[in-house]
Amino acid sequence: MDRKRLLIIEDETKIARFMQLELEHEGYLVDLETNGRAGLEKSLSGEYDLILLDVMLPTLNGMEVLRRLRQTVSTPVIMLTAKDGITDKVMGLDLGADDYITKPFAIEELLARIRAAFRHKRIVASETGSLLRLGKLRLDMQKYTVTYDSAAIELTKTEFDLLKCLLLNKGIVLSRDTLLEKVWGYDYPGDTNIVDVYIRYLRSKIDDRYNIKIIHTVRGVGYQVKDAEADQVSV
Repeated sequence: MDRKRLLIIEDETKIARFMQLELEHEGYLVDLETNGRAGLEKSLSGEYDLILLDVMLPTLNGMEVLRRLRQTVSTPVIMLTAKDGITDKVMGLDLGADDYITKPFAIEELLARIRAAFRHKRIVASETGSLLRLGKLRLDMQKYTVTYDSAAIELTKTEFDLLKCLLLNKGIVLSRDTLLEKVWGYDYPGDTNIVDVYIRYLRSKIDDRYNIKIIHTVRGVGYQVKDAEADQVSV
């Protein structure tokens, strides 16, 4: 059975190390980061099955880490904090946290919440599978195919990855910087203009070819796909 990989982002060294040892004892593979920026960078790699995220972190607080993470990644996140105020809980859940646990906590409770998060993830995965849909548009992440109304659309790998990123974040505006990092990677030597170029490629192969409007520009911000206008445009 594959071992789940977890990331702990926690600046209190004793707590972080205690969690790491206990989770490793339970059979998890565990990495540890002690500041927000480093934790965010690792989180965006997509390597982790679940993230344990403290709210009070140096360099970048947990809420901001979560906000940026949710622009591109759906990895389950359990927030950790010494605060028990309802405002912090509501904020974390609204930003996309899957659960919230207040320190100090028993390790048995944390393990139970982790198991619950994985159960929920399995249910969601079984419902959605590998197919992303938007109107008559279909993208199969396993078969690496794209169709519109059953007609095949030939895309390059970069075009496919860009469309997948947009569809995974349907209705969310993604900045050019976010798309550049997610599709081309942190070490890409060029600038964000490459995003605009590939958006044009996608539009020519999908929007223009089928007379639809799927990819929307949000001026000064970035791009998004919306299903509200995914059906064929009347002429």
